[in-house]
Amino acid sequence: MMPVNEQLDIIKRGAEEIISLPELEEKLSEGRPLVIKAGFDPSAPDIHLGHTVLLRKMRHFQRLGHGVVFLIGDFTGRIGDPSGRSKTRVQLTPEQVKENAKTYEKQIFKILDKDRTEIAFNSKWCSKLGTEGIFDLSCRYTVARMLERDDFLNRYKKKEPITLLEFLYPLIQGYDSVVMKADVELGGTDQKFNLLVGRDIQRSYGLSPQVIITMPILEGLDGVDKMSKSLNNYVGINEPPDEMFGKIMSVSDEMMWRYYDLLTDVDHGALRTDVEKGKLHPKDAKAGLAKSIVAEYHGPGSAEKARMNFDAVFANKEVPDHIKEFVFNRDSIGIIDLIDEVKFATSRSEARRLIAQNAVSLEGEKVSDVNAEISLTGEGKILKVGKRKFARIFRT
Repeated sequence: MMPVNEQLDIIKRGAEEIISLPELEEKLSEGRPLVIKAGFDPSAPDIHLGHTVLLRKMRHFQRLGHGVVFLIGDFTGRIGDPSGRSKTRVQLTPEQVKENAKTYEKQIFKILDKDRTEIAFNSKWCSKLGTEGIFDLSCRYTVARMLERDDFLNRYKKKEPITLLEFLYPLIQGYDSVVMKADVELGGTDQKFNLLVGRDIQRSYGLSPQVIITMPILEGLDGVDKMSKSLNNYVGINEPPDEMFGKIMSVSDEMMWRYYDLLTDVDHGALRTDVEKGKLHPKDAKAGLAKSIVAEYHGPGSAEKARMNFDAVFANKEVPDHIKEFVFNRDSIGIIDLIDEVKFATSRSEARRLIAQNAVSLEGEKVSDVNAEISLTGEGKILKVGKRKFARIFRT
């Protein structure tokens, strides 16, 4: 295996906190493959770049020769992780959990090495706990310690309901670490409490406590809020190359370096120095970031094409080579109906908002009237919505 100090350099890249570094050094010095655990709640399986921060750290461990376990919490997923919640979560049905877990499996191998990844489901051992097992597990932690958790304490002070089931979530997550004999558990900074509970639970079973490595929560394209599909500030790993490239180019110059740190293995020190000294335009550095990320999920060829299309559209004000085409069996269509039909807005109200923001154009001319009737021709017309969405519309 690689020397411990070299492994640590890779492991520490982008990490928020390691509890504790001396313990990690000791485990690495044993010279054996460590068991690296990361749990995923299968309630929202559409993976975006925010999720990949953790997955990429798992890949780092894989490349260092350690054993990575992608744990799907199909048992705990039915409870719902209370982290950051101001109220009790609705439980998922077993059928929902099963379908979401399948979706996860289809996506993670864009990042992880399939041949070196163990996928586990915690229902395998949690379903066998039974009443006595739950009693035994519950005896290993106190209510007082649970109420040290900020979200629980805030709800308690506000006299908002906290179910006993929610108290079981971190206990069962810790029990997963016992069963798996985890040496290291990875999680977002919002998971710190759960991960610490896991250390205590392992100790109570006479095991060496796992090292905790927390990874930052990635900000979305707005640079403010956590990347989230619900906030529409995300980049999905299954998005088309052009869409992915364009979205990444929209991040701020300062946020670009955080994306370099958390979403790539590129050593950007020299790049950043050149930008700060005015030797390199920030846009060129950002294009390198976008190209690196697109190449990871779609291949170098697609990344290069996305770069060329971006330059054609934004630098040369051209239309990309490959855009969707839509054919309508009518002579005209209302602009709101048109945007809705080509799915360039999530709702008709969003379509109206886009028009009001001058974000909609037809054949290069801004459309400002929400009641505009668009005539259709057999030759086709170019509809543009926002900065990156193009469609060619025809009449049959």
